[in-house]
Amino acid sequence: MENIIEVKQLMKSFGSKTALKHIEFIVRKGEIFGFLGPSGSGKTTTIKILTSQLTLSAGEVHVFGKDVTRTKDFSHLNRIGILTDNSGLYERLSVYDNLELFCKLYDVPLQRIDEVLGEVNLLQDKKAIVKQLSKGMRQRVTLARALLHKPDLLFLDEPTSALDPKNTMHIHESLRKLNEAGTTIFLTTHDMSEAEQLCDRIAFIHEGEISALDTPQNLRLMYSDHSITVVTEHNGKEIIVQDAAGIEKINEYMMNGQLQSIHSNEPTLGDIFVKLTGGNLQ
Repeated sequence: MENIIEVKQLMKSFGSKTALKHIEFIVRKGEIFGFLGPSGSGKTTTIKILTSQLTLSAGEVHVFGKDVTRTKDFSHLNRIGILTDNSGLYERLSVYDNLELFCKLYDVPLQRIDEVLGEVNLLQDKKAIVKQLSKGMRQRVTLARALLHKPDLLFLDEPTSALDPKNTMHIHESLRKLNEAGTTIFLTTHDMSEAEQLCDRIAFIHEGEISALDTPQNLRLMYSDHSITVVTEHNGKEIIVQDAAGIEKINEYMMNGQLQSIHSNEPTLGDIFVKLTGGNLQ
């Protein structure tokens, strides 16, 4: 499978502070790749290097097979969509007028505007002036702008952080459709359930270093204590270790008709996040 992003021994320093330490990962074509970590862990710095907004201090970074330190041409950048927390909009213009400007920049047909506004649930607000919009609505406008030219690679930095559950679900559906159509997505989020629902693989980054990288299921198995919770008719809940003695006890409950339910105690991504970073999800 083709690698869209290849990162080897990436380092980034700001003066005496090292923000990224020997980062290595790949992102495969058609993948939704989650990049998770606490605030200040290096997520946004990594995105800015991948999108040529920052220069690296050491290492190698290739996007679409090209060295990001040498690639500045429009044909390359035109394949990328970006939503970050500093995605500026023209405040005095309407939602539609903002997107029209980017249609002209990317040579996109104007009918695409209504399509993307429908995808982010803003079609009815296309005439609204941006400065009058709520934070969540502005975030959806910047997402619409990032989707406008149907990028091959989409970087999303906290895309649903200011959205209510209804609009979050709407955005998730749009991202899945976009991904199914062939767009590779690089996602950062503090919402572990969002990462669980969307991501094919996840990397946890902490203090500038990747501490774990795998599929959500493999990560849960990796950090599981291999215990099982059983619910029985008379004894209530009981935690049983998955060993010979535990299996024998479960068989006994089953033979006696006492077993009502059985549940694996795999950790959530949130549990793994806290274990790896020693912090909370904020």
